[in-house]
Amino acid sequence: MTTTPEQIDVWRLSRAEDEHIEFKEAKTQYDNRKLYEYCVAIANEGGGRLVLGVADKPPRPVVGTQAFANPVAMAEKLYQAVGFRVDIESVLHPHGRVLVFHVPSRPRGTAYHLDGAYLMRSGEALVAMSEDRLRAIFDEGKPEWLSGVAASQVSAARVIELLDTQSYFELLRLPYPATRQGVLDRLAREGFITASGLAFDIVNLSALLFAKRLDEFEGLARKAPRVITYDGPSKLRTKREQIGGKGYAVGFEGLVQFIESQTPANEVVEQALRREVRMYPTIMIRETVANALIHQDLMAEGASVMIEIFDDRIEISNPGQPSVQVERFIDEYRSRNERLADVMRRVGICEEKGSGIDKVVNGAEVFQLPAPEFLVDHVRTTCILHGHRSFSAMSRGDRIRACYQHCCLRYVMRETTSNQSLRKRFGLPDDRAETVSRVLRDAGEAGLIKQEETGSGSKKYTRYVPFWA
Repeated sequence: MTTTPEQIDVWRLSRAEDEHIEFKEAKTQYDNRKLYEYCVAIANEGGGRLVLGVADKPPRPVVGTQAFANPVAMAEKLYQAVGFRVDIESVLHPHGRVLVFHVPSRPRGTAYHLDGAYLMRSGEALVAMSEDRLRAIFDEGKPEWLSGVAASQVSAARVIELLDTQSYFELLRLPYPATRQGVLDRLAREGFITASGLAFDIVNLSALLFAKRLDEFEGLARKAPRVITYDGPSKLRTKREQIGGKGYAVGFEGLVQFIESQTPANEVVEQALRREVRMYPTIMIRETVANALIHQDLMAEGASVMIEIFDDRIEISNPGQPSVQVERFIDEYRSRNERLADVMRRVGICEEKGSGIDKVVNGAEVFQLPAPEFLVDHVRTTCILHGHRSFSAMSRGDRIRACYQHCCLRYVMRETTSNQSLRKRFGLPDDRAETVSRVLRDAGEAGLIKQEETGSGSKKYTRYVPFWA
């Protein structure tokens, strides 16, 4: 392993630090404890490099470091502290000495800790791993739930009875085979069924997606999404409850249509014709429901995706915590269930490229709804779609959240946020510029946005980017 000054310069050009590289100035020294913590966190996220002697803010000048004059001795001390080997390399850059710590990835099914603390990075901070994330790591060595058997030793005829094979071929826009054997061969190639002597085993993935009735499979009935409609803004009075009966892929369109039928609607007259306009655009409901189905923790027992409809909001939640920080939902993507996401993409339910939340946020902006809210507790992840609320009725938190999401959305579109763009997002006239400036200032003080470093000195033309940009 030989790192050249040219390679250091390539790393410096990175748009942003990620889980695989971290820069620190450390001009004179660097705290040993902090070094141990970063090495553990980087290893837990797949390995990477910690680079000392380079500023962590763009354009990341090389400032040089005097820390750890004896890398060999430090490598030995580091091994004793964290329990795995980290190679340390001293690079003589034209602008100063740079130290590169090459941190290996943790082994599969194992998480590293420092004195009992399992660490990961969250922005610029180091935080303890969630129980959900730790359980996912420890389960890596176990067979994937989606590969498990939902029904064993069933006949060929029974396979066709249990799975909606007609819809499967229609969703993939494939001609239906002329023979039953042709259907079975296709399912086998997909890994949806496996031959077991003269019979077949149906795997969880195919049952979850294409079951005619989920309750025909032991253990899958509780994976069915539940839709509950309440009378009013609280859970005191339930108007209706519906549990999805079909597999996710074959029942998705019906599920979205049913949710829409339960949401408030207004009648508008256009060219003498009356039509209903729903409070929430279809794209917002579709993407949040798809995300909840795909990113749920399938190992969680007795828990399912829930869609709760109130007079003023929809709460869509799934079991498990996200593998991406809430603040990075718009620009990052990491699928919890990759095989499930792949099939859902192929049948046109999701795109599997991280644009789902972008569409939800954009839908809220186009329809000038309050920004969606994302909440995480120790067992569930919840997305709240708020009904229409005027700017004056929005709380300070609502406005800051909308400002941050607007800034993220524009950044991933290679655009910056300005007073003008945020006024347009809120539907406010030009004479409300000072009000919007206050929202931008509040979001900045909350640490969610920052001024673009190359922006103009004039407040009128100041441009903003997310804090992580």
